[in-house]
Amino acid sequence: MTQIANDKELRQTLDSLPLSDQRTVGGLMVNNVLKLAKDARITRAAQVAMNPNRQDAELETAYRDAKAFSVNSYTACGRDADWLAQAEHFVAAATTACLLPEDQLSGADNPAWRAAMQARMAKNCEMIESGEGAVDNEAARQYAIVSEFLGRKST
Repeated sequence: MTQIANDKELRQTLDSLPLSDQRTVGGLMVNNVLKLAKDARITRAAQVAMNPNRQDAELETAYRDAKAFSVNSYTACGRDADWLAQAEHFVAAATTACLLPEDQLSGADNPAWRAAMQARMAKNCEMIESGEGAVDNEAARQYAIVSEFLGRKST
């Protein structure tokens, strides 16, 4: 099994995956922070992202739902530092990232990498809200998620 130890290895690994796997891995990373989102649309969209057998119509609907929530929640991010509302926005943004339609991706875009960065922002918001100084290392969790995914793919 491939072990990922840093962001450079994570990015290289994610860049080597086909788009469908990038979406699935992105969904798995979103799933790790999904508890920070209370909206059912985000939960449903994340489930679509994680499903390697998703249909194009499901992908499109999930993207629209996640994008709508992300856009609407963006305005809440500036209000009185509601860290949990901001965390939910970043979960929605992470979900949107891994569902982004192919025609909206540039050559350098990687849905899983985008989702990873947004998921980390969600965890940072959670950490600030809790007032605890101990960082729950989301990056290390993501390395493990991708390593485990690759291990399942090779068997």
